[in-house]
This record gives sequence, C-alpha cells and structure tokens, in this order.
Amino acid sequence: MLFKSKDKIEGSYDVIVVGSGLAGMTAANKLAMNGRKVLLLESHNKLGGFATWFKRAQGDHIFDVSLHGFPVGMIKTCRKYWGKEIASKIVQVEKVRYVNPQFEVETDFTKEHFTSVLVEKFEIEKSKVDGFFEELAAMNFYDNNQMNNGELFQKWFPDRNDVVRFLLEPIVYANGSTLEDPAITYGIVFSNFMSKGVYIFRGGTDVLISMMKEELLKNGVDIQMHAKVDKIVIEDGQAKGVEVKGHFIAANSVLSNANIRTTVQKMVGEEHFTSEFVEKTKQVRLNTSSCQVFMGIKKGESLPDIGELIFYSDDSDFNTDLILSPKIGSQTFSVYYPEIRPHLDDRYAVVSSSNARYEDWKNLSEDEYKKQKEFVIERALSTLEKVVPGVREKIDFIDCSTPLTVEKYTHHQKGSSFGTKFEGLEISMGMHQQIKGLFHAGSVGIIMSGWLGAANYGVIQSHEVDNYLDTVTSPSIEGSL
Repeated sequence: MLFKSKDKIEGSYDVIVVGSGLAGMTAANKLAMNGRKVLLLESHNKLGGFATWFKRAQGDHIFDVSLHGFPVGMIKTCRKYWGKEIASKIVQVEKVRYVNPQFEVETDFTKEHFTSVLVEKFEIEKSKVDGFFEELAAMNFYDNNQMNNGELFQKWFPDRNDVVRFLLEPIVYANGSTLEDPAITYGIVFSNFMSKGVYIFRGGTDVLISMMKEELLKNGVDIQMHAKVDKIVIEDGQAKGVEVKGHFIAANSVLSNANIRTTVQKMVGEEHFTSEFVEKTKQVRLNTSSCQVFMGIKKGESLPDIGELIFYSDDSDFNTDLILSPKIGSQTFSVYYPEIRPHLDDRYAVVSSSNARYEDWKNLSEDEYKKQKEFVIERALSTLEKVVPGVREKIDFIDCSTPLTVEKYTHHQKGSSFGTKFEGLEISMGMHQQIKGLFHAGSVGIIMSGWLGAANYGVIQSHEVDNYLDTVTSPSIEGSL
C-alpha cells in the first residue's frame, strides 16, 4: 500500500526500512518476498536515494543524477530479486573513451581488451598484465591484506602514472577510490567491471525506480514518502520501531539505509551503544562528493556517436588527490542517446561528473558559490566543445549540482556521493550485535558502494534480518494497513 504523506500509520510490522536507496529497496523487496510485513519510509518525494533523476522544461529533459554504469552482475541481481522484466532492460555500453594528454583509448571495458591495450599500447609484458589481473581475481573480502592501491600499482607497474590513470580513473569516478585506500577496494570492484564490460539501464533511472516501486507494492511492501524518521526507538537494548513527526510506528526490527553516523549518533543515540562502538563510528571516514553539470540538447538537434562514457582530462598526469580540486581539469561525460530514453521522443542529453570535496563548497559566500558553479559549468561546456565542436548552440538547458545539492536532497553527511570508506563496513555489519533487531545496509566500505554493491548488500542484510525475525514472535498486524 502507498500511504499519503499526511497518513498516520498504525499497527506494527516485522521490519521497518528507513530510507529507499538501492540497498533499502532491495532489502525491503527481498523480505516481502519472504513473507515479512515490511514498511519502507523515505524522506524525499521519490524512491531511489542517490539513484535518482529530475525533470526540467515540462519533462522535455530528464537527467539521471548518478553515473549510469555498473557491472554485468547487476543483471543477475535484478533477475533474482527484482524480476526478469527489470533485468531484461540492462544492456552493455559499447564504447568507453579516455581522452587525456598521456593517451587516448577507446575500449569495451572487458578484461580481454584491457589486456591488449596494456600490452600493445602501454608496452607492458603480458606476463605482468596477466599476473596483475590474477592477483585482482584472487582478492577476497576476508583476506588480511594491508596493501593499498598505490602499493598494488607500484608492485606491478612501477612508476607508470599513465597505466595507473588507465586502470584507476574509472573507479575513482565509480566509488571515490584513492591510492591510499585498501587494494581490495579496487581489486574486487574493478574485477567485476572488467569481466564483461559496463552496463546501463535502458529507459533511465526514472523508469527503473518506477518499475521497482511497482514491484515493491505488488509484493506487499507498504511505502510512505515525505516520511523523515526522527528517531529509531530502542527499549531494553532492542529496536522497537520508529518515530515519524512524533508518531510511533512499532516493528520487531529496523533496517536503516541512512548514513552510518546519522543512524548511530542521531536516529538511535550514542547512549545505546558501547563506548568502543561509538568511538569506532566516529572514526569512520566519509567518502567524497561530486559536482554534476546537466546539459539538455534542443529538440530536433542530435549528437554524433562519441561513446556513452568519456573520461576526459586536460591534466598532464593523474593524481587522485588533485582530482578532487575545484580547479581540476578532469571530468567524466555520460552521454544519453535517444535509445536510452525512447519515451522522450528522440532527445539527447549529456551529464558531466567531477569528484569534489564538501569543504571546498560549504563555506563559500552566496556570490562565491554562484561563481564557482559558473566555473564548473563553463569547464564542462568548453571541454565538451573539444569533443563535439559547436555543441553550445545545441544546448537549451544547463544546470549544475554541487556537494551542497547532494547534502540537501539525500541527507548524506557532507554530501557524500559514495558512502563511507572501507572501515564503515565493520560498523554497518556489526550494528545488530550492539542492539537486537537493529540492522544497517547502504553504501559503505567502497566495495558495497555503487548500484550493484548497494543492491547486493541489501540482500545480504535482509538475510540477517530474516534470521533475527525467526527468533522472535511475529508482530500482530492491526487493521487493514
């Protein structure tokens, strides 16, 4: 049932899911398919979390907010937990391009093609390339390997900044990885992408989330939007439900899809956790944020086939710290051709994405903020002109989002686009060991970030919720709900 925002929800549930990012939605759907009574609460006016979109010019333009590429594993996950119809719309990106002063490469983003490029263009011995990929494939989440990304690349490709750029830059944009992050956060994610390329959802995020919403309702999930959870209620060390606008809703368990710190420190309260757990939570580093420039192409105008993803940079070499600077010359273009959104009647769009630090935007004056946005927009336009000369004249809508935009619409602390760093996963997975019936799923630990990672983590945590619910008495469902 879809509740109106003004409705006061009565009765009780097996589980309340707080937040409708892909982890929250997938967990809710899986639990409902298992026969649990589920309530999904979302503070925004639409589901999806950071997997979202917006419309402009009376719907003539629709823009996806997050990068639209994910691994082939998304097909299997969607088929198993969301149905064949959704899975059937996931298709492969045929052309990914790199354009920078060090090299230009066009690839289908498969292991085979990466191998040939490294051997033929970068002149790396094939035995080294094979050894590198074999080490990535052997990486396991449970390994106690302290190597970081920088050490991994130095081991196999010493002092080859160009090779690091080729291999790491896409992952920097996918989940905020740096050279200082654990090598496992790169190895597992990149191995997924390299296996069979990059995939997108044909129809756009708006169609995907709409189909997921219908699937949730079909499976019996109750949903309420404009429902910001103020408090997760804990009594005697056990989750009892939530408060929304002062109204209590009872449940045998609660799964938070909110930020880890927000969950522990604000919605639950530090007093309910051990001091050691709270201290570890405070030490969890948030991942970085991003800026995006949304460019809509006029009706009747078109773009040549320039590829679906373009990693473009004017910077002479690659630096994962510099890439966060407001003045960085690096950005990724996502190009939306008419076949991506056939319901828009032959419309094109381009979205430029660049990583960013929240701190570089938070304390700007109103005038400084406006000028910085104008700089980001002009940077995107001037760069796109190098790829498609004359493209400015084809654009009839342009706007820019910043880390403050992300913070405003998603409630992500410091506008984090990629959740938390690796240490966040331990806190997330250990939450139910601190408080009975309290669980967490979201974009954490980098390897659980991105569309596929978040969805799969929702599945993992739904199993934990199910196991817990098997040990407690089922709630009494009152009324028709």
